[in-house]
Amino acid sequence: MSDRKIAVVTGVSSGIGAVYADRLAKRGYDLVLVARRFDRLEALADKIKKTHGVNVEALQADLEKDSDVAKVEHLLSTNPAVRVLVNNAGLARLKPLEQSSLQESLAQIALNVTALTRLTHAVLPALRKLNDGVIINIASVLGIHAWSASAVYSGTKGFVLNFTRGLQDELANTGVKVQLVNPASTATEIWDNSGIPLTALEQGTIMTTENMVDAALAGLDMGENITWPSVADATLWDKYDQARSTLFAATQTGKPAPRYNVA
Repeated sequence: MSDRKIAVVTGVSSGIGAVYADRLAKRGYDLVLVARRFDRLEALADKIKKTHGVNVEALQADLEKDSDVAKVEHLLSTNPAVRVLVNNAGLARLKPLEQSSLQESLAQIALNVTALTRLTHAVLPALRKLNDGVIINIASVLGIHAWSASAVYSGTKGFVLNFTRGLQDELANTGVKVQLVNPASTATEIWDNSGIPLTALEQGTIMTTENMVDAALAGLDMGENITWPSVADATLWDKYDQARSTLFAATQTGKPAPRYNVA
């Protein structure tokens, strides 16, 4: 590796992760690319090296496995050049819980929640010491909405939303930036094994991965903590968040609500 800053991107075999890798290389970062499929990793690494002239390391890891997460944790905690972590790796299994196996549910939690949390833990001390760096957590619009087929997936993305917001509050007066990205339907391979193919969706609602990542990075450059790439009216989030704050404030009474008639 050179002495340039390094961006670590997970889930780069295709889709959103691959586009993040390209865009961050274009911005001058050296890269560590993390994914399960080594053939794709090598192909993407070669392409980015040739296109952008940066150094690229391919790190094969299945982030559903503890031992593989540990490999990435070690890199994040020991390489002082790391300045960016994109927690993009994710898994969707979209069907009712009764029709799902326990293993399918636990796999989503392992990748969408546990791996993301562990990698953030691993990178944070070094970024705090440097008072510099960026963590980008890819969540979903389903973090604030759930279908009958998305109980576990929406639950994991709701975790990412609240985990990221808490971390943002923790780091508010530091040089470490944490961005939450909430894509809607995006044309990625995650749908292939999700149970709901892309062809089943309203085609006008599907965003390209390039547009999604470019919008997310534009939001980062604008200083957004929370980016909704497909939402045109930014005040909708402000109103939602204000309603959430109002509801939370209303809980702080120490008394049962009168409608429950509790003596």
